[in-house]
Amino acid sequence: MIKIGLAGIGFMGMIHYLAIARISGAKVTAIAARDPKKRAGDWSMIQGNFGPRGTQMDLSDIALFADAEELIQKSDVDLVDICLPSDNHVGPAIKALESGKHVLVEKPIALSLADADRMVAAAKASGRMLMVAHVLPFFADFRFGLELISQQTHGKLLAAHFRRHISPPNWSDAVADFSKVGGPLIDLHIHDTHFIVVAFGKPRRVTSTGIKRGEMVTYVATQYDFGPEGPAVSATSGCLSAPGRPFTHGYELYFERATLLYEAGQPLRLFTATGVENPTLAGGDEIDAFEKEITAAVRAIETRTPSPLLDGTLARDALALCLGEGTSVDSGQPVSIA
Repeated sequence: MIKIGLAGIGFMGMIHYLAIARISGAKVTAIAARDPKKRAGDWSMIQGNFGPRGTQMDLSDIALFADAEELIQKSDVDLVDICLPSDNHVGPAIKALESGKHVLVEKPIALSLADADRMVAAAKASGRMLMVAHVLPFFADFRFGLELISQQTHGKLLAAHFRRHISPPNWSDAVADFSKVGGPLIDLHIHDTHFIVVAFGKPRRVTSTGIKRGEMVTYVATQYDFGPEGPAVSATSGCLSAPGRPFTHGYELYFERATLLYEAGQPLRLFTATGVENPTLAGGDEIDAFEKEITAAVRAIETRTPSPLLDGTLARDALALCLGEGTSVDSGQPVSIA
C-alpha cells in the first residue's frame, strides 16, 4: 500500500483526494490544510470549473496537520502530493525529497527555472522521484494523439497547432497576481508546452508575439523551432475571450496520410484519404484523467520505474518554454531554450 500525504485542500487537492480513493494499492493517510474547517472535513466551500462540489468528508482515519512541513516531518507516508498554490511548491517539495519521500507536485513545477532546477537537483541527490502532475497527456483525446505521433500509424507528423483560450479569470484574487501564479503563460499555456515537450522534445528556440497587461502576457502566439527536419509546431493561448466563451482548447495534428482534429466539446475527428472517422475512445468522468495520472505516480513508486509523463525535467522544460515565450514577446526576437 502506497501511503500518500496530501498537502493542500483547495479545488485541486479535493480532486486528487477523490481520484486517489479510486486507486487500488494507494490511500491518503495524512492531510495538511491551514483551514480548521477543512481539517474537520467540511469541504462544502470548495468548487471549481469542473467536477463535483465539495461536501462533508469523513477524515476520521486520516492524520491531520496544519501545514505541509508538519505533515512531512511527522507523518509516515511514501508520497507527498503537493496541491498548494503555485508559489508554495518549492520549499515543501525539497523538504519532502530530503526527508526520503517521493513527491508529486501539481503543475507548474515552480515559477522560476532556478527553483525548478533546485527541485530536480534535490530529487537526484535524495534518490527519490520528483513527479509533476501535468494531466493533459492522461486525457483520452490527447493520449490518442500521442499514440499516433509515436506509432506513426498515419506516417510521420509534419505539423501541429495547439490552442487554449479562456475569458479573463475572476474566480480568485490569486489568479490575477503574477507573483503567485506567473500569469496565463505559466498557469494556462504550460499545459500545451508540456504536451509539446512530451510529444516532440525540446525545441531549439521559440518566436512569440503577444499582448500584455502590466507585466503579464495575456495572449501569446508562438512558433517552436525544431530545425529543418521539423515538425512545424505552433500554439496560441491566452485569456482574451469574451465571457460568453469562457474556455476552449484543442489541437490539429497533420500527418503524412491523415489529419487529426480535436476541439473541446466536439468528437475527435480523423481525416484520411477516404473520408472522416470518429475514433472510439475509452470513456470516463471528469476525474478519470486525474485517477490515471496519480495511478502512474503510484505504479512508478511500486515498480521503482519513473513515469515518463510525470518526469520533473520535462516539467522544468515546459516552464522554460513559457518563460522563453514571455522573453520573446518582450524583445520581439527569437529566444533559445536552455
